[in-house]
Amino acid sequence: IDPAKLKQDTVAFGATVNVFDIDTEEEKQFTLVGADEADARKGRISVTSPVGKALLGKQVGDEVLIKAPAKTIAYEILNISFE
Repeated sequence: IDPAKLKQDTVAFGATVNVFDIDTEEEKQFTLVGADEADARKGRISVTSPVGKALLGKQVGDEVLIKAPAKTIAYEILNISFE
């Protein structure tokens, strides 16, 4: 996939996404990659993971809810970039 041809304002495969965790008030960064490239410790998450699926197609300012076993996590998308 050529990042230059992707819409720069929408989360897609290969995007680096900065989010704000509404509960913890912390910023986090994720890069959406294929399952074989995923490494959560490095912020590289699979597009097929719950977080990856929730972020795909979203735009800056959108709020995303991810249902985790213990609680629901709420992120606000701050920035989307393609490198």
